[in-house]
Amino acid sequence: MVRKIITKSKNFLTGPQNSILTAATVIMLMIVLSRILGLVRQRVLAHFFAPDELSLFFAAFRLPDLVFEVLVFGTFSSAFIPVFTKSLKKGKEEAWDTAGRVVNIGLIIFAFFALFIGSQAEGLYKIMAPGFTSQDIVKIASLAKILFAAQAFFIVSYVLTGVLESLKRFLIPALAPIFYNLGIILGTVFLAPSMGLTAPAVGVVIGAIAHFSIQFPVAVKLGFRFVSHFKPNEEVKKIAKLSLPRFVDLSFEQIAKTSELYLASLLSTASYTYFTLANSLQLLPIGLFGTSIAKAALPTLARQENSPQEFKKTLLSTFYQIVFLVMPLAAIIIVLRIPLIRLAFGTRIFGWEATVQTGMVLSAFGFGIVFQSVAALLERSFYALHDTKTPVIISLISLSLNIIGNFVFVKAFHLPVWALAASFSVGVGIQTFILFYLLNKRLRNGSMIRSLLPVLKSIFSATISGAVMYFVLKFFDRSVWVKRLSFLSNVDVVRNIHFEKFVLDTRYTVNLAILTFLVSTIGIGVYLIISLILKSKELKVFLGLLKRLVLKEKSILVTDELDPEN
Repeated sequence: MVRKIITKSKNFLTGPQNSILTAATVIMLMIVLSRILGLVRQRVLAHFFAPDELSLFFAAFRLPDLVFEVLVFGTFSSAFIPVFTKSLKKGKEEAWDTAGRVVNIGLIIFAFFALFIGSQAEGLYKIMAPGFTSQDIVKIASLAKILFAAQAFFIVSYVLTGVLESLKRFLIPALAPIFYNLGIILGTVFLAPSMGLTAPAVGVVIGAIAHFSIQFPVAVKLGFRFVSHFKPNEEVKKIAKLSLPRFVDLSFEQIAKTSELYLASLLSTASYTYFTLANSLQLLPIGLFGTSIAKAALPTLARQENSPQEFKKTLLSTFYQIVFLVMPLAAIIIVLRIPLIRLAFGTRIFGWEATVQTGMVLSAFGFGIVFQSVAALLERSFYALHDTKTPVIISLISLSLNIIGNFVFVKAFHLPVWALAASFSVGVGIQTFILFYLLNKRLRNGSMIRSLLPVLKSIFSATISGAVMYFVLKFFDRSVWVKRLSFLSNVDVVRNIHFEKFVLDTRYTVNLAILTFLVSTIGIGVYLIISLILKSKELKVFLGLLKRLVLKEKSILVTDELDPEN
């Protein structure tokens, strides 16, 4: 009996997820846990360090992230999985040899740039973050050198992620970020009293080692081996060729992120903390229903490259489902920005001003959440077609507009830090529209308006839901009535009614949590009702999936139930 349980557990952990739905479900569940731990991590950081201090820690990531994402991450996100998947069809020995060579070449390239840039860190940060003092720059540079060590483990770990996902093993790679977050949390909690701001940096290294360690045994079991070869073979050259456009794209993306640090440092020392914390919160729905579904769909889309009708069916049905699932969450984030920030990060040293500023940034990000979620799918759809140039060109246009918008909003119009998030949302919105238009044209799917009809239904439903949530939030928040902020307080019929006696006093965390849950539940309920009235096919699929999960029936692909052609 015990052996049977162990065997089933092992199969669950290491076995393949053969459909987009089952793969996406696994990834979603793990991403929820990972994002929750990510918020716990940020909460722990906000507990130990004031916003001014946290900005130094977050700024220290800029150079290590720049090197890693440009030189490494772009390769795995755009080129490695499609090439490795095709290589497996030719022969496992050649595929594993390719993976080993990618690790070696990646480590060599990263080590060169990490050593060079690390030695020049102080000078570079003076240029990138001119608003910080000389003492702050020295601290940022010292933290960055520690973070470079963590990125070295990520190089190997992300190859393992690509290998496992190519073989439809999504659970272990989805678990890896959870261990990464745990490393930072534990490092901060136990080391912060003695090491100060260095503690979370050490925690990042611990988390990176854990990220690698959780994936390595499964990858080795499936066939991965370190190799002694450093010379690129034909598959590695193909990966390099396919990743070149993504390299350019990520270079521009890093310029945009660097401009955010540059401008935020000029606004105030704490501004970069407000921006980073809001960004971490808005990434939850994107990771849950955007990145997870897009990652799960990529191997299937890659195999359907030569079957246009199947490719189109998978792409469009997945696209509509992402929009349907993310839209109400975006509305919740925009309307409930202040309660969410207070619940997530409110500590003794993270006061009301920090809450308001971070909330404004979160709201500005909220308008771009749906765009970011579907862009993850649209870009991977081009990658599956072995076209990395088109999404890169569109991304460069978007990022250029984002960078220009950052400087115009902050330097010309003197807007606060939320303007950086607003500029980002506008840029990614333009990118998404162009990507969808080009894919729609390539797939010969007819009228773009017709293709967007399910999306328009979701937008309308979310708008009504947001309006209802806003009314309910203001109606039951005691502070609104006490301060006479509600428009209802000016209505003659209710002017003399003492609402403050029965509404919730949101100065207390429990009441705030109750109000947030109540408003969110009502909002989601309204969204589903409006979707039902509009006869949304996505709602039908969603309810069908819930029924199968509850009844533990065998899951099937989303694309089996929803045909966008009908």
